[in-house]
Amino acid sequence: MIDRSPSPDADPLTASTLSRSWPSLSPDDRLHSFLRLPREEADDFFQSLPSADQGALLSALPRSDRKIAIRLLAPDDVADLLLTVPPAEQLSLLSLLDEPTRREVSALLAYAEDAAGGLMSPWFARVRPEATVDEAISYLKRQATGQLETLYYGYVLDAEQRLRGVLSLRQLMTTPGDRRVSDVMTTDVVAVNEDVDQEEVARLFAEHDLVAIPVVDGEGRMKGIVTADDIVDVVEEEATEDIQKLGGMQALDAPYLRTPLLRMLGKRAGWLSALFVGELLTATAMGHYEDEIARAVVLALFVPLIISSGGNSGSQATTLVIRAMSLGEVRLADFWRVTRRELASGLALGGILGALGFARVLLWEKLFGVYGPHHALIALTVAISLVGVVTWGTLAGALLPFLLRALRFDPASASAPFVATIVDVSGLVIYFSVAELLLRGLLL
Repeated sequence: MIDRSPSPDADPLTASTLSRSWPSLSPDDRLHSFLRLPREEADDFFQSLPSADQGALLSALPRSDRKIAIRLLAPDDVADLLLTVPPAEQLSLLSLLDEPTRREVSALLAYAEDAAGGLMSPWFARVRPEATVDEAISYLKRQATGQLETLYYGYVLDAEQRLRGVLSLRQLMTTPGDRRVSDVMTTDVVAVNEDVDQEEVARLFAEHDLVAIPVVDGEGRMKGIVTADDIVDVVEEEATEDIQKLGGMQALDAPYLRTPLLRMLGKRAGWLSALFVGELLTATAMGHYEDEIARAVVLALFVPLIISSGGNSGSQATTLVIRAMSLGEVRLADFWRVTRRELASGLALGGILGALGFARVLLWEKLFGVYGPHHALIALTVAISLVGVVTWGTLAGALLPFLLRALRFDPASASAPFVATIVDVSGLVIYFSVAELLLRGLLL
């Protein structure tokens, strides 16, 4: 436990109170408040903190307290913590661990941060296949008194540490004690290779409703387990990254309030500049149709309506497809299925908006007489343009993630603002092309 005692005249502070105020506190206030916690609550509170906060807090503590605090954590949690501190400080913190734990943490740090090996804990319950059920229960009891990540399953390993099967505690408790583990174990085990990406691990958890997944190397030797609580963090991290990319920026690598302003600007300025350059093409397209707008100013009134409808439909489609890809519901092989589906959706949605636009022009003409004698053709122009622009926007938004995935880029990079920029330019071309076709010789 953290060896710090609060001042005798300090107001009492509980972990739950500190947890609520923690995000808004400065680093100095966090340290001061943490040291005021009762000793029996300090350990639990420290273990509940995100890795980045644990690292920052450790850096502020004296060496003796750091040693006690870091040894509260499992090896996988220590590895996560070390990734949040500067490299020079990693060696200092590693030196605080006992030799076996230091070796385990160093092995975990050798894996990519977003791979199964980087998520796993090397503390898991082992069972020998030749043991009886009674022997297995006795052995698991001895292991449980040590350090285990979880005790929902016993993993059956042979002499070479290869994964042969798995036993749940329920199986052990309901099986006659003289039966061999090899006779009652489940051999159809859902396992992942140590290099598998964390998104695939999360998908397997959701698909099979598991609480832990064993991690094996290329030869089938078991290296550790990934537990459900680790995957909760992964899901939150991946969802946050995708949402930030969908917003038209690079994903942040730290919490919002802890990201330095200059780094925040760097994450946002690049994409924003690219989108701005793209939008300049909209001005170019408007300039191309300058004569048409001068002859029929009424057409300019509907430009925001047309291009925003296309951008909105594209944003919807790209969000749906990217999410489906993240969940494994859609793969590259589904390209034509998605194309047909979104083409039908685009035409239907465009038809709905086109009918609304057509009715709006006719209604305003009847009420205010603002569109002149050719109002019916203007209404038809708006309606047809909306069908075309919404259909094109839907297709562009749905298919751009496929293109990025085929090029081995993150589909989330097909952000909604990026799709909207593409559709803005093409939407103007569609709109004025329809207008030129229908209104030539009348308004144009």
